[in-house]
This record gives sequence, structure tokens and C-alpha cells, in this order.
Amino acid sequence: MSWYEPDPKQSLERIVDVAGNSRGRVIDVGGGQSFLVDRLLETGFPHVAVLDISQTAINATKARLGDRASQVEWIVADITQRDSLGEFDVWHDRAVFHFITDPEDRTHYVELLKRSLPIGGHFVVGTFARGGPDKCSGLPICQYDAATMQAELGPSFEPVECSEYLHTTPTGKPQQFFFGTYKRVP
Repeated sequence: MSWYEPDPKQSLERIVDVAGNSRGRVIDVGGGQSFLVDRLLETGFPHVAVLDISQTAINATKARLGDRASQVEWIVADITQRDSLGEFDVWHDRAVFHFITDPEDRTHYVELLKRSLPIGGHFVVGTFARGGPDKCSGLPICQYDAATMQAELGPSFEPVECSEYLHTTPTGKPQQFFFGTYKRVP
């Protein structure tokens, strides 16, 4: 769980910035045990969905949220195997996309992203940056920067803001992350 953040500030700020006062529908892909769902509910998002491959992680977050868990749409799935998720105004992914090392799986992910975000919707993504680790939790990853992420997303997404930041793991190890916010365009 080197990705763990007790305060998902970077993600929350980007989501709130693009959602504005309307808030709308947001999905957190790979949300598992992240505290982002707590912050989204506290910030007034009327529809929050959390997708994770791990039922155990989702169950732990439901238990942490207590009664508020009923306000969340929970989806247990492998994102590379889903063909539909519904429509969202904001799609957030911190630390899933970089684990998708198969090019066909990345293409499937981006196609699902395009089907799920209407024109004007936003994609907020956090991945390992170029020069960061080659593996995470023993698994191979892909590293990204603004150019390589744009190449994956293609012309259907326009960059709004791209930056890098140093994430410190719970064990105190620094990891370079890339964060991008993209707008879905025609």
C-alpha cells in the first residue's frame, strides 16, 4: 500500500476545481481503502462511485464509512474487463492506470473512459512519473509525463493541468508522481 495517503489533498483539490459548484457524478477508479470517498461525501458530491478490484478493500471502506456507505455506488470489478460503467462528470484514477502495462488493456481503459465521460467531463489521473519506480508492490508499472499520457489518451482529451509531485509513502520513501487533469472534447 505504498500509494496510501491519509489526506488525498492532490486528488480532492483537482476534482473540486473541475466539478465547481455543481459537483455532479464522480467515480474513483481503484478507490479501495482510500479516504477520497470520505472527503467527496464531506464536500457535498451527490453521486459518488468507487470501483476497485478488491471486495475486501471495499468492505473495509464500507465499514469505515458506516451509515454513509449507503450514499456510495460500490463496484467490484477489473477496470480492464468492464464495457460499461454509466456516465460520470469526473473520472478519478490515482494509482491504477500505471499498473495497466498491456497496450490492449490501456486501449480498452481509454475507450471505456470516453464512453463514461460526456463532452466537457474531466479525467483526473495520478500515476508514477518518469524517473519514478519501475515496480510497485512487486508488480511492473508504466511511468508517465504530460506527453506520454496525452499519447495514451489521444485527441478526445485536452490537458487542463499537468504537474509532478513527490509523494512520501507510509514508510517514508519518496516517490515521484505525475498528476494530470484532462477535459473530454469532441
